[in-house]
Amino acid sequence: MNLADIGQLVHTRRTALGLSQAQLATMSGLSRATINQLETGSLVDLGATKLIALLDLVGINLDAGTRKGHQHALQSVSQSASVSYKSVLDPAALAAAMVDGALPERLLPHIATLLDEAPLSLIVAAVEEVATASSMSPKLLWKHLFHWAKDLHSPRGVWA
Repeated sequence: MNLADIGQLVHTRRTALGLSQAQLATMSGLSRATINQLETGSLVDLGATKLIALLDLVGINLDAGTRKGHQHALQSVSQSASVSYKSVLDPAALAAAMVDGALPERLLPHIATLLDEAPLSLIVAAVEEVATASSMSPKLLWKHLFHWAKDLHSPRGVWA
């Protein structure tokens, strides 16, 4: 759930409670403009303390649980790494390489693209999926990815 989604929930609760944006702003100690920007999805940041206080005020729980993993993350990250290539990165080959730690020559372009461009949340989910399927420590899988990024000179700051 992102801030825009939360803004929709706040809007729904505020109207259900019969409050105007100005009234909610006064009650929460925020500006009416901030409430409006939150509800319309244009607010960039609110800060955890202010957001939790606002949600508590309108009766919305912000549960901090582990979200369910991305289904078929390995498949999705393989497809993401294959967009610019004729051949598709085989998810089983990617998983085997992640477990082994060796970077097969034939996978170099795909792995480089994956490390540089794939959404990080998808990479995290893929690591979790491979770790579960292989009974391999996620820590070791991350070690392999970090080595690959170093060897391939990935410009993505997260691998530094």
